[in-house]
Amino acid sequence: MEQYYGTGRRKTAVARVFLRPGGGRITVNGKDFQTFFRGLLSAVQALEPLKATNTAGRYDVLITVHGGGPSGQADAIKLGVSRALQKVDPNFRTVLKQGGYLTRDDRVVERKKYGLHKARRAPQYSKR
Repeated sequence: MEQYYGTGRRKTAVARVFLRPGGGRITVNGKDFQTFFRGLLSAVQALEPLKATNTAGRYDVLITVHGGGPSGQADAIKLGVSRALQKVDPNFRTVLKQGGYLTRDDRVVERKKYGLHKARRAPQYSKR
């Protein structure tokens, strides 16, 4: 059976995306896509690369994602789907690139430093 693979990352979330020819079922960690991302608006954007390339009903999407929160996971899935679609047909690259789906958002949370409350928040100054 033919399948295409793409890895997506965002913040600390990592998504492994497999595209297999099928009826358009989308599974995330063994659950249906809608039940996994219950009511999250950014999760709908994760499937935009499929709409942009007009492949929405042609492939079953099997996703395993771990790390991070729902928002980071949804963005990781978006990048993974885009990379997998690029392997399906290299001509999709121009459409995906113009939509900004192939760009990896490398922003991560800055680490906390000693002597500070947070990454940059210093203790309140006291004159006396």
